[in-house]
Amino acid sequence: MEPLNEAMKRAMPVNFKERYEQLKQTILEEPRVRSFLLANRAELTEQSIDRGIGKLQEFLEQSNTCCGASSTGACTNMMNGMIPELYVIRGTIDLRYKPCAQRKLEDDRRAVSERIASMHMPKDVLKATLKDLTFDHSRIEVFERVTDFAKAASEGAMPTKGFYIYGKFGVGKSFVLGALANELARLGIQTVMVFVPEFLRELKTAIGDNTLQQKIEFVKKAPVLMLDDLGAESLTAWTRDEILATILHYRMSEELPTFITSNFNYKALEEHLTQTQKGDHEPIKAARIMERIRAMTEPVEMMGNNRRV
Repeated sequence: MEPLNEAMKRAMPVNFKERYEQLKQTILEEPRVRSFLLANRAELTEQSIDRGIGKLQEFLEQSNTCCGASSTGACTNMMNGMIPELYVIRGTIDLRYKPCAQRKLEDDRRAVSERIASMHMPKDVLKATLKDLTFDHSRIEVFERVTDFAKAASEGAMPTKGFYIYGKFGVGKSFVLGALANELARLGIQTVMVFVPEFLRELKTAIGDNTLQQKIEFVKKAPVLMLDDLGAESLTAWTRDEILATILHYRMSEELPTFITSNFNYKALEEHLTQTQKGDHEPIKAARIMERIRAMTEPVEMMGNNRRV
């Protein structure tokens, strides 16, 4: 039986066949096509090349390197952010698409952001990177501790202890956590970042919509947990004993890395945890929570001026 493409050629008007042959010749003489055909000459025949002219033309009509657009949405290729690549399968020329440099960059950024779950954290904190951190002499210890932790994680030996970073309001404690979270995300490690005051307020409403336990479980089982601004919350016996104590006890038992920022040092935080909104004074319960925090973290003081002023 006569091949379909041969029958179509015979049915073509003479002038159309001439244009087709000219186009075919132009395509076959293109350097990238010639290089591809030469590399695959053992698998291709004249007939298979003829059948693959459409694929070769599609390949040439698009950018074969990243077009340099500022985003994949502005890409000029038929498939945004994708570059065509010729290949041979069972003696037939075919075309597949692979991500361009810009698409890979955007995919990497998306993957990093997806590895950081945020609960009420500011956007600038979520975008922080280690390269963004600027430290004077008074903050060098924080920088060294964070860098060492990230290095250990990259070598597959992530420490089980996190840091308790304390200092005055606005010195950049939250920003440090964000930078470390992004570094860990690039290593494929998921982090949950929680702004404690707002999170505890949210849990009160979660009682009514039956999501309380789900939210607590998500936070307490996070591969890496970062509790931001502990001590700034309006404390009740319930949030202290049923929420914070439950989360911290689980993480201590499972040896899961936990990071905490606070305006209080250990001693001042214990005093804060002693008092509840109702005026109750319960030092034993506060001491139990602090025992967990001390076991899970290493204290690091962060000094400097208020950068929010």
